[in-house]
Amino acid sequence: MKKNDKGSPEAQASKAAKPSGPRSRKKLGAAIGGGAAVAAVVILVLLLQPQQPIAPQSSQNPKLGLVIMPPTETPTFDQVHEAYIQAASTGIGRSNVYMIWPVIEPQQGTFNWKQYDLLMGLNREQNLHVTLYFSIINNDQLGPFPDWVGQQPKFDSKLANETVTALDAVLSRYYIVDYVIIGGDLNIYFRDHPDQIPQYADFFNSVYTQLKAKHPGVKFGNWFSLNDLINHFDGSMVQKLNQGDFVAYSYSPVDLLFYETKGPDQSVQNLQKMFDFSGGKNVGLVEIGWATSKSVNGTEEDQSKFVKDAFDFFRKNEPKIEFMTWYRQYDRPFDTCYGGLNTNVKTGFGDKILLNNTAAYLCSTGLIDANNNTKPAWDEFKAQVQSTTP
Repeated sequence: MKKNDKGSPEAQASKAAKPSGPRSRKKLGAAIGGGAAVAAVVILVLLLQPQQPIAPQSSQNPKLGLVIMPPTETPTFDQVHEAYIQAASTGIGRSNVYMIWPVIEPQQGTFNWKQYDLLMGLNREQNLHVTLYFSIINNDQLGPFPDWVGQQPKFDSKLANETVTALDAVLSRYYIVDYVIIGGDLNIYFRDHPDQIPQYADFFNSVYTQLKAKHPGVKFGNWFSLNDLINHFDGSMVQKLNQGDFVAYSYSPVDLLFYETKGPDQSVQNLQKMFDFSGGKNVGLVEIGWATSKSVNGTEEDQSKFVKDAFDFFRKNEPKIEFMTWYRQYDRPFDTCYGGLNTNVKTGFGDKILLNNTAAYLCSTGLIDANNNTKPAWDEFKAQVQSTTP
């Protein structure tokens, strides 16, 4: 198998330069109409209040999260706002924000906060903590980076200092961020670039040391694709790069062709391998989900069962789990997922099958379908979150 044919749903969804799904926020600000302007201003003011920790809510659990976004490819502000209200009503206390460096800092030292102010403001309004993914590595490639950084930078002190400057500005502004993931699906990138592992390890340590001194309450780590590690018998990769405060994983219960070949009971057993691979560090599930598309052997019944099994696993191992975030709230139309894939993949197994399966998986992992009909897993998810919340 070659690049971009495996890994987490979000990393798999596209090349980094053409983000899709929850990582794609470029059109959100432009989609806000006049009717939503007052709500947007209120949320922005709330976000930019003096930095105060989120007040604990007995009805929300900050360890449990959901990837939040409506099914439409270019949603309006009102649609996104309603999605956040609906998601928070389940009792979750966390969401993911996928940050694209060229969007936040298009020119060195000049930050464009407009888009992320809205997203972070929505999280703040709903009392949600944020797991931030800052894309230094994204699946099989680097970046994307701003033009002023260069498209093929080295893991050296220059890039480390530039990364620290950017993330320091982000964390100073968005105090609701309490977890930061520097690189995503490292096992996929470094399988093709093993010679760069020592340089990246030094790079991460430099970034971690500088940012931890400035933001001691934030935890930093790297992200690995658990299903990819298992399918390639490559768990040793994690021990080479299990730096920082925790090890993040995504988990799609699929084989190398993105079929769900095992039932929920067997699939959830693989979660134990997170601890086996992480070398004793706590773990975070940044994305975990189950697709319902028949083309990848998915069913709504199995999705609901997997939700229950995953929460049972979480409760049994909660002291060792920093957070668990479900992928995702809504399905999306098939074409929106397929259009974001890297169609230059060459696998030897039949590119069309793999691409179709990947798109089908990505677009059917929602707990609510693209027509706003809830699946059985939506009610199961709400029940499990509420029964897990202290």
